[in-house]
Amino acid sequence: MAAVVGAALGFEHIGGYIPCALCLMERDPYYYSVPLMILAALAAIFKAPGSMVRGLLLVGGILMVYGAVLGIYHSGVEWHWWAGPATCATSALGVTVNAGDLLADINSKKPPSCDAAALRVLGLSFAGWNVVASVILAWIAFRGAFKRA
Repeated sequence: MAAVVGAALGFEHIGGYIPCALCLMERDPYYYSVPLMILAALAAIFKAPGSMVRGLLLVGGILMVYGAVLGIYHSGVEWHWWAGPATCATSALGVTVNAGDLLADINSKKPPSCDAAALRVLGLSFAGWNVVASVILAWIAFRGAFKRA
């Protein structure tokens, strides 16, 4: 989960891809799940009750399912299968405040748009890859939550 968020932040801060509002919303399940999974791992290491570990894993899995749903919605907006939000504004800092670097910075940034994929890899946008990652991570979390002791 941390690797997925790290990749998203890398594309943003190194690659210059400014996230749209839906992109930022898709990160929320990861921001909540990473600490939960750390707690689950620590609980397992320190021999906490199995129900606690399973509960944390279950919540993490549910959050990843929610992340997959957000990714499906965003992918559908990108493919124009359904309408997206009326406004797609972002509060991400994308342009420098240094007037001398302003023109160069504007030219290096990609404007956020919820209905146009900034990049497609093997036919999938960032939102599409988020669906794949979320489903895999949900499966892993649910597998741990429902594993027989």
